[in-house]
Amino acid sequence: MTKHPMLFPQPLKRGLLVRRYKRFLADVVFEDGSETTVHTPNPGAMLGLAMPGMTVWCSDSGSATRKLPLTWELVQADGGPVCVNTMLPNRLVAEALKAGTIPELCGYASIRPEVKYGEASRIDFLLEHPDRPPCWLEVKSVTLNRGGGLAEFPDCVSARGARHLTELAARAAAGDRAAMLFVVQRTDCDRFAAAADIDPAYADGLRRAAEAGMEVLVYGCDVTVDGVSIAGSIPRIDP
Repeated sequence: MTKHPMLFPQPLKRGLLVRRYKRFLADVVFEDGSETTVHTPNPGAMLGLAMPGMTVWCSDSGSATRKLPLTWELVQADGGPVCVNTMLPNRLVAEALKAGTIPELCGYASIRPEVKYGEASRIDFLLEHPDRPPCWLEVKSVTLNRGGGLAEFPDCVSARGARHLTELAARAAAGDRAAMLFVVQRTDCDRFAAAADIDPAYADGLRRAAEAGMEVLVYGCDVTVDGVSIAGSIPRIDP
């Protein structure tokens, strides 16, 4: 696969995590000794990735008007750096779709992001071609690894995620193509499974949606302090 890395526009600032709180906030002490509150673009539990004293890297928007100019991007885990920015996978997938580097999703004439469907939902991407059924594609960011190289999702109960599964299964049942793409934003995983002990309803919903015809795709990432790129596919196993 030809890689198209999503490079960070400026060198990241390295520091140590003081604490993460209110989901989207974290305090970080940087190498110059300054302590700053940074934006945390991750609504999940971030299990194993938000312990005080962990090394983190933050990007600087350079904005004088933004309340929190710095954004937490990476954290150093035992197996290497992990990207905690859950907004990045959609950008990575958009680039990969345009470049045709995800083989299962090639051959479509148009790629439309954020299309309304279901009950007050938006699909991440709708892929269309006049000679084939449309493909409804949802993207999820995966950061959880509790050991053994197993990537897991979700890391907390996700009622919204379960609703997406139901709606994708309905699209598959209607004769369209539907796919869930899990993007594992770390380099130390070689398998993927639903975290059934964390969210049994989601794990059951994933199984049911797959049985209804929804495709489950899992891709890993190469993660460095310079940028993140989608790497090869990772097999899914039953939990």
